[in-house]
Amino acid sequence: MGKKQIDIRKVLSQNVKKRRDLLDISQEKLAEIAGISSNMIKDIEGCRSWVSDKTLIKLAAALKTDIYRLLVPVTVYEEEMHKNILNDLLQILNKMRKDIDADFEKSLKLYSLK
Repeated sequence: MGKKQIDIRKVLSQNVKKRRDLLDISQEKLAEIAGISSNMIKDIEGCRSWVSDKTLIKLAAALKTDIYRLLVPVTVYEEEMHKNILNDLLQILNKMRKDIDADFEKSLKLYSLK
């Protein structure tokens, strides 16, 4: 065999937490949206509980994702790719901010001369 077994409970836990963080919502808010208890969310993210198919459907809907995406492990390559994409976006946003600030400063100078 030699292949490392995937702990699907851990995968679900990590994916729920990552998706929740991406949406910037608390465990309590996710529980409210999904219509399940906040203790269930804590147990899922803490790898202490498994979920029924109905709960999985509710979670996926609340997290605005496909069910299968909650059960697929994110590879190291994908993690690195996501970090690179976020890094590129951050650089673009910083450049935009500098350009906007420079334009704003120019506008202030023009208006103060009148």
